[in-house]
Formats: sequence, C-alpha cells, structure tokens
Amino acid sequence: MLAQGLSHVILNASCTEKFDATLKFYQTFGFQIISDKSENDQRTAWLKLSAEADVASDATIQLTQNVSTFHKPQPAGDVDWALEERTVAFYAPDMDAVRGKLSELDIPIQDKSFDDVARIYALDPINNILVFTNKHQAIKATSAAAAVEAAATQRKKIAVLTSGGDAPGMNPVVRAVVRYGIAKGCDIFAVYEGYQGLVDGGDLLKKMDWKSVRGWLAVGGTTIGTARCMPFKTREGRLKGAENLVKNGIDSIIVCGGDGSLTGADLFRAEWPGLLAELRDTGRISPEEHDTYRVLTIVGLVGSIDNDMSSTDITIGAVTSLHRICEAIDSVSTTALSHSRAFVIEVMGRHCGWLSLMTGIATGADFIFIPEKPPQEDDWESAMCSVVERHRHLGKRKTVVIVAEGALDKFLNPIKVDHIKDILTDRLGLDTRVTILGHTQRGGSPAFFDRLLATTQSIEAVDAVLESTPETPSPMIGMVNNKVMRYPLMKAVQLTHEVAEAIGQKNFARAMELRDPQFAEEYDAYNATTILDDNSIVLPAHQQLRIAIVHMGAPAGGMNAATRTAVRFCLNRGHTPIAVSNGFAGLARGSLKEMTWMCVDGWTAVGGSELGTNRAVPGEDIDMGMVTYQLQKNNIQALLVVGGFEAFVALQKLEAARSQYPSLNIPITLIPATISNNVPGTDYSLGSDTSLNAIVNSCDAIVQSAQSSRRRVFVVEVMGGRSGYLAVEAGLAIGATTIYIPEEGINLSRLQSDVDHLKKMYKEDDVDSSEGRVVLRTEDVSKTYTTEVISSILKQEGDEMFDSRTAVLGHIQQGTTPSPLDRIRATRLAVRAISFIEEHTSEALNHAKESNSPVPVELSKVTESVGVVGINGNAVNFSPITELAKTTDFKNRTPRENWWAEHRPIIDLLAGRTMYA
Repeated sequence: MLAQGLSHVILNASCTEKFDATLKFYQTFGFQIISDKSENDQRTAWLKLSAEADVASDATIQLTQNVSTFHKPQPAGDVDWALEERTVAFYAPDMDAVRGKLSELDIPIQDKSFDDVARIYALDPINNILVFTNKHQAIKATSAAAAVEAAATQRKKIAVLTSGGDAPGMNPVVRAVVRYGIAKGCDIFAVYEGYQGLVDGGDLLKKMDWKSVRGWLAVGGTTIGTARCMPFKTREGRLKGAENLVKNGIDSIIVCGGDGSLTGADLFRAEWPGLLAELRDTGRISPEEHDTYRVLTIVGLVGSIDNDMSSTDITIGAVTSLHRICEAIDSVSTTALSHSRAFVIEVMGRHCGWLSLMTGIATGADFIFIPEKPPQEDDWESAMCSVVERHRHLGKRKTVVIVAEGALDKFLNPIKVDHIKDILTDRLGLDTRVTILGHTQRGGSPAFFDRLLATTQSIEAVDAVLESTPETPSPMIGMVNNKVMRYPLMKAVQLTHEVAEAIGQKNFARAMELRDPQFAEEYDAYNATTILDDNSIVLPAHQQLRIAIVHMGAPAGGMNAATRTAVRFCLNRGHTPIAVSNGFAGLARGSLKEMTWMCVDGWTAVGGSELGTNRAVPGEDIDMGMVTYQLQKNNIQALLVVGGFEAFVALQKLEAARSQYPSLNIPITLIPATISNNVPGTDYSLGSDTSLNAIVNSCDAIVQSAQSSRRRVFVVEVMGGRSGYLAVEAGLAIGATTIYIPEEGINLSRLQSDVDHLKKMYKEDDVDSSEGRVVLRTEDVSKTYTTEVISSILKQEGDEMFDSRTAVLGHIQQGTTPSPLDRIRATRLAVRAISFIEEHTSEALNHAKESNSPVPVELSKVTESVGVVGINGNAVNFSPITELAKTTDFKNRTPRENWWAEHRPIIDLLAGRTMYA
C-alpha cells in the first residue's frame, strides 16, 4: 500500500489514548515508526511509508500529542465525506485488502466507488478523513489554498434564503434544498434574515446538515427569517454580500420570495463580475478567489400568498393562505346566519385578485371585488345591491362580500370595505360588519399542497443550479399544467409587472390575460353560478332540460359543492335540476326531487354527501331495467354522476346498455369524486385534497407524539384501496421514513431493509432527542403484512433501539369540511359538466324545434356523450368512457399510468435512504 504526493503530513492527537490508537492505525496500513519521543509534556512520533517503483516519493507523517489540541469532532454520517477536506489520499492496488483491514478495525467508512474506480473514505482515530483509491491521486494537505481548489473542482456550495413577505411553505423549501442538495453532493448554507444576512455575513451564513431541518415541514413562516434590507439596495451593500459569499466559497443562491426579491437577486447576478473585480482590486479577495467564483448562479422560487407571479399556475403559500381565509369565513358565516347579518371581508392582494376570487368560489360569497376585473357598471354600488337583494329575496339570511385590498372601480378609484359597509347598511338596511383578516392569512402550518409544491420545486431548483452555465438566464421554478417547470426569471417578473401596468391603463382585458389560464374560467364560473341569477343567461325554452344528479361510491369532500354549483347553474340556464337520493338504488326506486336555489344554500362548505350515496352498480347490483324505467318515467334528459371508481364502472355499464334501452341515449357525465384519486381521465378527483389535508394534520399530531416519546416509530394506515396516491403524496408532505403501497408490494427483504435504515438513523440521533418517525401503509397493500404485523416486526427487529405503535386513520380521512381546492375544483367541473350536457343535446333539441316535432327520448347516441370530465394539467377535458376503459386496470381499480408515481423516489431520498445506506 502506497501513498503518493506530499511527503510530510502533520497530525495532532489530544490525549495518549488517541495518540496510541492513531499510531496503531497507520502501522496497520504499512507505516513504520522512525522515532517516538517525549519532551516537555509533548510526544512526537515520525512514521514513514517507503516509496516503491510506481510512486513518485516517500510519505511521512508527524504525529504529535498535545493536551491543548482541540479534538476534531467526527463528521456526521449523513454528510458526504467526499466533499469534506481530507488529510491524505492512499493509492492501494488491492482494495479488497483495504476493506478487510478497515472492517477488522471497525472503522466508519463511506464507499464512493464507481465503475472501475474504487474510492473508500474512512476516518482515522482522530477523525481525519482519508481516501483509499486504486487510481493514482495526489495527497493534499489541508490549507486555505487547498480549500479554494477543492471548492472549484469538487464541491458545490449553495446558499438558500427567504426574502420579502413570509409565506407558508418557505420552511419546506429550505428543508428540501438542504436535504436534496446534500444528497447531490453539495454544501448548503442558510442565509438568515434574508438579504440582510448576505450583507452582514458571519453567523447569519450557516452551513446546514441533514438534521438542521428536522420538523420544518409542518412549521409555517420561515425559520431562517426574512427582513427588509435597505443596505442590499445599495452597491456597497451588494459588495459586502459578494465578499461574504466568496469567503464562504458560495457561488450559487436559491431565493424564495416575491417578484421584488427575485428581481434583486437577478440584479446581484448581473453585477457580480464587476463586484468581484472591485473586491479583487481593493484586496478584499485574492486573485485565486476571484477566478474561482467568477460566476454567480441564481435560481428563484416564488413564495407569495397572493399568487401574483405570471408564468406559473400557483405560488408557494397561496393555497395555505386560502385555507386560513376560508376557515375564517366559514366561522363568520355561522354568526352571520344567526343574526341575518352582512359581512364585508378584506383579503390580501394589491394587484392580484386570486385570493378574493377563489375565496368567493370556495365560500359561496354573494359578491367579490378584484383589481383585474372591476365592476363594469358606472354605479357599481347599485349593481352590488341588486345582487344582494335578489339573494335575500330568495331566502338567504346572510350576505358575504369579499374585497381584495387592491380593489378598484373601472375609473381606478379604490373600493374600500367601510364604504361597502355603509352602502349595504344605508340602502338595504342590513346589519353589516367589517372584518379585515390581515396577517392571519400568512400564518399557520402549511397546507398539504404547499408542502408538496415547495418540496418538488426545491428539488428542481437544486437541479437547475447544478445544470446551470454562465450563459443560462436565471430561471424561476414554477408549476404549469401540473408539472414543475423552469421559466426565465426576469421574463416572468416583467409579465407580472405588466399586470399592474395594464390595470393602471384600464386595460382590464389584458390584465386578465396575464393571469394563469384557469383564472378567467373560474371567474366566469363564479359569475355564472352566483351573480347571473337574473335570467340573463337563460337558454331558449326548447333547449331547457331535466337533468338528474346522483352521487355514487364513498363520500368525498366536494360532492356537495359540485351539486350546489350544478343546481344553481342549471337554474340560471333554465334547466330543471333533479336530485336523486341514495345513488342508483334510489334512482331505481324513483327517489327524485326537483331542486331550488335555496335547497343547496351553504352546501359549498359541507362535507360528505347530502344526497346520500352507495356503491351499488346498475347492471350488477341493481336491475338496469328499473333504472331506465325511472329515467323515462321522470323524463330525465341528462344524467350527472358524482362519484369514484364505482361510478366509472357504472358509466361503462350504462354506455354498454344503450343499444337495449333508448332512455340511456342521453348525455351522461361523471365528475370524479373519491379520496383515492383513482378515477381514470383526471389528475385530481374531488375529495383527494381534503383527504390529504386530513392525513397530514393527523400525522403532524402523531409525529409530535412520536418525538415526545423519543425513540418511537408509528406505522400509520391510510386509505386508497389498490392505489398508493394518498400514501405517496402524504408521505412527501409529512416527511415519512418510508411508505408501503400496492404498486410495490411488501416482502421480508424490504422490511429488513427498512429496519436497517431505521436503526442507522436512530444510531445517528442524539441520545436525548430524536426525530418522530412515521411509516405510511396503504390499507390494501398486503393481506399478510398488516399494519400490526409491520409494527411488531419493526419493534422486534429494532434491537430495543426504538419501539413502534400503530395508528389507523380510518374514515377521518374523508374529512369534515372540504378543502378550498376541492370546493374550487367542484365548481369548475360542475359548470363544465352542465355545458357538456348542453352541447350534446342542442342538435336534437334544435331539430325538434325546427321540425315542430316532439322532443325525442334519444337526445344523443354518440359514444362521446358518455364520459368523464376531468382536470388535466390546468385544463378541463372530457374523455369518452369507451376510450378510458382501454387504459384502465379494472382488477386493481386504477389507471394504468399515474402522474404522481414520479414523486415516490423523493420520499426515500429526503428520508436519508442514500445518506444512511
């Protein structure tokens, strides 16, 4: 065994025990003691490794014992030692012999071998990092120059900072950047207090390790802080920031903030060459440092509760803010209803009405004001009063008006909540109150969606840093069509500023265009179901239909919201909505009821199924003849089904029976609603977001219990049937240690691997404090390895390093109050479903009118008129049931391909699977 390169390395031991152990260690690997002397309480030994033919020089170690020497701590096992400064590298042709000796000595190692290049990193007894390799490699001493060289050639140092207004999800951003960055071989630094931390440096630039971000997923705001920083707006401030980055070897920054924060970061990048030249010329950095860090990489993540950034469908923090707003308004609604009051509620959004619009949809508000689309009437006060008065005459006891803080009239005059209050009080005589939600909208634990969004976008941000070149424009990481995407940062910022400019120029059509594609569609859906109840969108009499609405399958959050929207949109269009009680069994019995506007009042925020639901499938559990008899008897001209996979099967049966039963030749459409999210033809089913939030909230409490009990692992059983969707997405959002899903199955070797992983993690934990750990198991993953069995195996095989408990969440996963996203999706899908029905009946109805003939029973025979209305990306699409059946796994009740499968490996990665292997 040979050392190659430098001939003299100095090692320091703090005590006799460490000295002797280190002496023995190096003797094991071929070093001979040349001398070993003690003088004035200091012991020094010289060791030499003789050179041989294929080595350029001898290698010598000076080992010194000195009580004043600081004992070097052992590097963490979750840190990549290949990226740490090391004392010496050994060339060893026989790597198997090296492995054997290291194993005999019980030395901690990290094996970084690749292809035919073997590299084993090990610790000597005084915690110096050594590398053994079968390729010639120079020994490098630890020095400042070596650190600069290592930074340039081996390690990537990335800083992450949060800036601007805090947003729920910023802590999950930092967590994912830290852990994924470490897993990719990078050093990650957190910049505390935003850009102020860059300017001040010192302790505000902190190197993070794997454990630094434990528990951050569930914490709102930003733990590393954010602050307004006037110094960074000056060149001198940015000069200090550049100096602090260079001195810490950092040349990449991931910034999470709003458009102002991201603009500042891009300016910093543009100035970087000039800043470094000035620092070099003034002697504040060396020429070597200037050359090493000559390029700065910037990647932006949008953290904004307003969802006001163009070129992305959603921003980090917006959904959680919507949760807080809806929770507040749901609470206000009960007191408003009790006293028959009106409430005027102000939400955030200076130049963006996303929060106001989505709140209006999700809470069933009577009127909304947004900056992008002011009321078109000159006298908007009278227009608002007309809507409120109509709703009161219909029987409503409460009135809710939502106002964005930046709301304007069409003349750009501000619309203020106090003025609206006075209008409602003076003109309509309503007892009116004002509620300004303020900063409560920023607070609280991140909702499921923001945890997922922050995690997946942060992983993309680290990849963007590693793939960046000096010519690459600074990217912004966004979400488009349900996919994480990169977009030129400054182009996105420019488009965002154009919204405010368009509003300022009264070009409101342009302002709406600059929002994400579904913004305008959702605005129209809100108007069509809430404002336009004045006969302005009623169809001609001959096109008006009798439409039945039926729920099927297990209850899911959003079923009632979809029904409310369908009923009110039907009434506004002149249709007759007919509710079917208790699924297709109720239809076969003739349990039908015509619905009125007030029948569904308040249903938006009601969970479960007000119509009643069951799993009985026509043609299997229910006589198809009785179903078709009731359809014809009650003159049902279209059927809207809201349900899960059983409803999907029901549509297939109904379509197949059309040739036998003329009354089935009508439009039949399915709005997917199941917490399992296993209906083909859609990315999201109603109820899945509600369920995931229920699981996340429950698991947060379980994690807290596990952490309080120290060394405890909870095995939590979640629903999903034969679909792993809930386990995968919830696993990402709670930081699960691992998950068991039907798509993968379970076996003994997998369980043994998981036990080993848990043991390694607990071995690394501080004895007096450890992380609460959770394992998720889908209910139908295995009949043998039940939740109790897995828990028992973990406990038994854990060698008393940890114990285990179980938690079966059961039907609480169906949730109570539907989440805002499920309410919004329900509204959007229901409006499109009724429009779908109109499109497939208009030809037959118009023909009957023109020919003066009776309306036919068979309104549509085409296969396309029986289908699923689903959300695909950011669009709503209709898919014929006959086409979807070709890509469906009926045995396992799932689509053959699932978009969420790509999230599965991230769970293992962020749980440290590779770090603790």
